[in-house]
Amino acid sequence: MIKQIYTEKAPKPVGPYSQAVLVENLIFVSGQLGINEEGKLVEGIEAQTKQALTNIKNILESQGCDLSNVVKVTVYLKDISHFSIMNKVYSQFFSPPYPARTTVKAELALKDALVEIDAIAYCKK
Repeated sequence: MIKQIYTEKAPKPVGPYSQAVLVENLIFVSGQLGINEEGKLVEGIEAQTKQALTNIKNILESQGCDLSNVVKVTVYLKDISHFSIMNKVYSQFFSPPYPARTTVKAELALKDALVEIDAIAYCKK
């Protein structure tokens, strides 16, 4: 059974997708941009990375989990030269054992978005 996850502490979906879905003990978090709860895209790679990860954190916390439950992350960067800045912010959110991660350069759907991050978490309640 698939359960849709929604929290007011992350941006509302603007299309036919869920913020996240729960399947047994796995939470699949949709790609999060640097958009705050009010629906505004924050400025700069550092702020957008922090906001995207905060959105993921808030979605997981709505289910009684946290970032320590994350097993896989995919980071999409509009400009790969932003990797070191993104990585510095990312390291403030995760600690060992770090989740597996893939980082790719990508054209993002929102014109001014610089980063999008999705995650998979294992959360046994």
